Amino acid sequence: MDSLLRFLAESWHVFRQAAPFLLFGFFVAGLLKALAPADLLVRHFGGRGFVSVLKGALLGAPLPLCSCGVLPAAMGLRRQGAGAGATTAFMIATPETGVDSLAVTYALIDPLMTALRPISAVLTALVAGLAANLLPERSIPALQPVNGTEAAGCASGCCPRGGSDGCATTAPGVAECPAGRSRLADRLRDGLGHAFGEMLADVGLWLVLGVLAAGAIGAFLPPTLFVDLPGGEVTSMLAMLVIGVPMYVCASSSTPIAASLLLKGLSPGAALVFLLTGPATNATTITVMARTFGPALTGVYVASIVGCSLAFGLVANRIYAALGFDIHAVLGGVAEALPAWIELGSSALLAVLILRALFTSRHAHDACAEGVASH
Repeated sequence: MDSLLRFLAESWHVFRQAAPFLLFGFFVAGLLKALAPADLLVRHFGGRGFVSVLKGALLGAPLPLCSCGVLPAAMGLRRQGAGAGATTAFMIATPETGVDSLAVTYALIDPLMTALRPISAVLTALVAGLAANLLPERSIPALQPVNGTEAAGCASGCCPRGGSDGCATTAPGVAECPAGRSRLADRLRDGLGHAFGEMLADVGLWLVLGVLAAGAIGAFLPPTLFVDLPGGEVTSMLAMLVIGVPMYVCASSSTPIAASLLLKGLSPGAALVFLLTGPATNATTITVMARTFGPALTGVYVASIVGCSLAFGLVANRIYAALGFDIHAVLGGVAEALPAWIELGSSALLAVLILRALFTSRHAHDACAEGVASH
């Protein structure tokens, strides 16, 4: 019973700290969804040059999509003629970072890691995108183009409804385009509705699992677990690599896990390795990529993430050492500065929104299944 209470207390502490910043992150994500032009991504991803790869990395970085949710958008981009490099850069930068995950990183870890995380993600995306452009075009399967209107919407993360039953025909993580709504107020309502609806439904369960995993780490692992690990920093980085590559975890839910591991003595570089590999790769994504984009591009994708994560992990440790910055001393300091009423109110609101999003998503899925069955 004592162990269970300790586990619940640790999990609640993590959730309470993260809640205000998660709400802020999803709010900003809703604004991005509302204010960004629908065809923004498609218009800037053509060609095989450095500029298109850079645009793919920079435009993908703030979008809060997970490694599985980004696949449909990347496929839409590729069908519309986006270069292999730009598509690859987009597929890496998007799941590795986002406004929601950066807000939680700032709350649970520290400002320096909040800066290192997106910089490392963008640079990794650039390396992978430029390497992908070096592949011969014949090694990358061509995706059949689709109707222009549909593809433009899908590539920008928004697809129209399809079918007489009114069910969306898009893949998970891709939103529907509301018809006939162009006014700013309507776009804001739709964007925030998407952020706290479909988007929160996509990551809500994984976020809760990440909080519970962080609670288990805090409650049950010894405080000096990584301090006395043989092999030093390289061993801990390789361990995070082995865990992060096949594991399915979104950027937001990876952050409380990394913060809890840091409290057990994990180095900042090893934590960064996990924050980069965990959200960007998993066994399912790698399998689907190999079937869709071919083994050559998939190999570049995985190798770039692995190599760059280890390199940036080593750099992160050097930066922390050079600045004399003890990450373990300031861990979670930002969140602890917030008034208790803000943390408690945000926690309650976020819990209600997650339950609402999951219930609505399940209800919509059941309704669509019934409609398809009736036809």
